Amino acid sequence: MTRRAAIILAAGQGTRMKSGLPKVLHPVGGRAMLDHAIDAAEGLGCERVIVVVGNHSPEVRAHVEKRLGPASIAVQDPPLGTGHAVLAARDLMSDFDGQVVVTYGDVPLMKAKDVEAAFACDGLTVVGFQARDATGYGRLLIDADGGLEAIVEHKEASPDQLKVSACNSGVMAAPSRLLFELLAEVRNDNAKGEYYLTDVVALARGRGAATRAVFADEDAVMGVNAQGELAQAEALFQKVRRDDLLASGVRMPAPDTVFVSWDTQVEPGAVIEPYVVFGPGAVVRAGARIRAFSHVEGAEVGPGAEVGPYARLRPGAKLGDKARVGNFVEVKNVTMGAGAKANHLSYLGDGVVGAGANIGAGTIFCNYDGFFKHRTEVGQGAFVGSNSSLVAPVTIGAGAMVGSGSVVTSDVAPGDLALTRAPQTAKAGWAARFMETMRAKKAAKQ
Repeated sequence: MTRRAAIILAAGQGTRMKSGLPKVLHPVGGRAMLDHAIDAAEGLGCERVIVVVGNHSPEVRAHVEKRLGPASIAVQDPPLGTGHAVLAARDLMSDFDGQVVVTYGDVPLMKAKDVEAAFACDGLTVVGFQARDATGYGRLLIDADGGLEAIVEHKEASPDQLKVSACNSGVMAAPSRLLFELLAEVRNDNAKGEYYLTDVVALARGRGAATRAVFADEDAVMGVNAQGELAQAEALFQKVRRDDLLASGVRMPAPDTVFVSWDTQVEPGAVIEPYVVFGPGAVVRAGARIRAFSHVEGAEVGPGAEVGPYARLRPGAKLGDKARVGNFVEVKNVTMGAGAKANHLSYLGDGVVGAGANIGAGTIFCNYDGFFKHRTEVGQGAFVGSNSSLVAPVTIGAGAMVGSGSVVTSDVAPGDLALTRAPQTAKAGWAARFMETMRAKKAAKQ
């Protein structure tokens, strides 16, 4: 296979987003749009991925450095159009001989399969789409032989050209040497004084190079420039992922109410009830049930386990076979063994709950001392009574019991009972006398 590289344009100002977060870092499916673009480039087998950034967005530069390293960054300064942005990567591509695809950091739904056909031509290939409403898009003019004759911007198109539904996505591929030779010829004698990437089509035809268009689905190549379009992209992403899960055998009675992330894994046979949200890093095994209004992020739910309703699993939570986390229970960085239960109103943070152990309602793992996190270990088959506080670091041994209302600060040996409640006392008649006195005072005041 011919060597491949990608240049991803991510230097736009993104002012229409009206957000302090750079446009390409806005998430779709819990992942930055720019990362989706990088995923697509890597899925195409690109051995080199260059991201063009602007000096106005140090956050974007830092993001790229973290994922790809500093050698993958080209800087466009000042911004002078899309053609100028691609030229910013020329020095980094000077030793590369192969095919180059130009994509965008604000096109989050495009996959490798949507671009693959663009590499099949020796000349210049533009990825287009058939628009449902072509208003505002550049039109692709195809000649009688199927070649790409020109790209005409909407405002410059004739009435007949405006009837064309084939539109330009902005994505194109070409041999690296040809691409940069053409870009060197692009001029900025236009109203904006910018260097347009689309001008390379006419320049390529002028030198006799092959030009053509291939087509992707319109939704796959949609760009995001404003919050409304970001919401549309999210909705499209969610629909595709939900449909994939349903087709695989996951049961979702109300799929439109379920939100997943880019890496959500749900095995066939699992049940996801309405209004469940999956953050990044969630894994749900076969036979598990996530009940309504639960939130799962960075957690693994084992086979046959049950979560919710109204439960929250945070990163590091791991539920074993048939474990149960019930309503208004929060679990963070805790492994729960097979059959372990925390059914009501508890916080379990940093620790382990052994197989078959029972955590009573209102139990708190007191894991943080204001400076450091500490672990709580509850042994196999142990029973922790309701409204108990386990002050970490602490271990409750296998088969041990903690009496309701206890504050446990020391380890409990296997099989022992820990009970820290104060002795109950009773003052005969005190409540009746108190109420009588207070009623009299209230009456006198009125």
